[in-house]
Amino acid sequence: MQPIPTLLTTLLLLPLVLPGQPQSIKEKSASSYMNGSQIEPIHELIRGVPGSMDEDGICHCVVYLPNNAIYLQQLEKLQSTAQELMDKYEQELSRVSEYASAIEDQENQILEMNSALKSRDPTFLASSYDFPAFDLLRLELEGAQELVAQLKTKGRVSGVRDLLHELQSQVANASLTLKLLADSDKHSFRALRQEVDVLESRLHECEREKEQEETSIHPDPPLSPGSCAHGGLQKVSRPLVVQLNWRGFSYKAGAWGRDSAPSPASSLYWVAPLRADGRYFDYYRLHKSYDDLVLLKNYEQWKMGYGDGSGNTVYKNFMYFNYYGTDEMAKVDLSSNSLVLRRPLPGATYNNRFSYAGVPWKDLDFASDEKGLWVLYATEESKGNLVVSLLNASTLEVEKTWRTSQYKPALSGAFMACGVLYALRSLSTRQEEIFYAFDTTTGQELQLSILLDKMLETLQGINYCPLDHKLYVYNDGYLVNYDLSFVTLKSRPLAKRPSGTPAPPKAVKRKASRT
Repeated sequence: MQPIPTLLTTLLLLPLVLPGQPQSIKEKSASSYMNGSQIEPIHELIRGVPGSMDEDGICHCVVYLPNNAIYLQQLEKLQSTAQELMDKYEQELSRVSEYASAIEDQENQILEMNSALKSRDPTFLASSYDFPAFDLLRLELEGAQELVAQLKTKGRVSGVRDLLHELQSQVANASLTLKLLADSDKHSFRALRQEVDVLESRLHECEREKEQEETSIHPDPPLSPGSCAHGGLQKVSRPLVVQLNWRGFSYKAGAWGRDSAPSPASSLYWVAPLRADGRYFDYYRLHKSYDDLVLLKNYEQWKMGYGDGSGNTVYKNFMYFNYYGTDEMAKVDLSSNSLVLRRPLPGATYNNRFSYAGVPWKDLDFASDEKGLWVLYATEESKGNLVVSLLNASTLEVEKTWRTSQYKPALSGAFMACGVLYALRSLSTRQEEIFYAFDTTTGQELQLSILLDKMLETLQGINYCPLDHKLYVYNDGYLVNYDLSFVTLKSRPLAKRPSGTPAPPKAVKRKASRT
């Protein structure tokens, strides 16, 4: 860019070289030019006039013009044009100064971004790319390009055109540099975020492996069967695949588990695949030991023919399930395969109204733990949110009810352990997260993040056994179990509900009614 004094000199010299431009005036004899047909253009009169430059870089010259109004009009028009160019130049020069200041500010922001990268603060980096200076500077540079183009169309002297061409090139280069800078930084940021996500995932995996390794080296004292002397669920082991269900791969839906309160003489295992339609429960098998289950021997196979969904559980040698096509709870004596009781569950929805995500027909989900027999369901009154009820195992009467804040169709499953509800949601086809807990003893809610790996996509049935503190999961036709680890009492107890979370309602006691 030309220095300001030189450019001012160039523009002030325009009257000396362009037709119809203004001049400094002293009169000259006009006897030879009074005839209008012989009047020469004014640029012919001032061609080659010498001049001088003052300390401010302004050029002065003296021109002798005839005493004629036409020349004076041309001179005034020339002066007006020169002044207009000077004003536009000063405006453009002011804009260029603003652009330079904005670019300097942007360079400072880039330095701050680099500093943020070193400190691994991607939030700050993302907000910097949305800073308004990018768009403002781009719009101003586009305006400058248009103005320079307009000035070029008005310029008629090579010296001025060269100056405007140089100015236009600099503005275009600045615009291109700004665009490349913004695009490059945004692409770099996206790539950086992906790398950070991958590294964080690897870090979490390493932490899990380290915890498992430390647990294997320094295991916590084992909990005694049926004990709740702990501070809540801490982690879940990797899955152990026992075998495919006895009916085959086509029977993807079902449930299995261990009697959570068996007789002292035996440890009863049960497997209940649904039909291939994923709804109808008609057959089940009983095994008196884990070895018999694995070896598929010494089993009893029974046909029932009136179960609905995979919400079954076994408690004290009785199987509990949803009676087909109704809101009724059913109880079968496993010793004789006889239906001993049916009772409606007040307010419960059925026929797949509010089942779990990806697990249809599981309107009533029975569970058993150290505290007794439970049923998990939803009602129209709760607007589909999960409801927990403690049942009288003998009569199936509801003793207490709690309503949670979790929408049941958004969950992939749930189970009870020591009177605490644990809810799961699917993270991917190979991983679940236990993300929510509700303590029925205290009425407190807790947000968790306990990962649970799975072999196949859907966990059809989930049953907890307090005798061995295991989860028995029916995973798309395969029988899988998990070891649960709980927080020891010397460690942190079950956390309280986070601030800002609405308090859950108190338990609702129901009066017993006889049928």
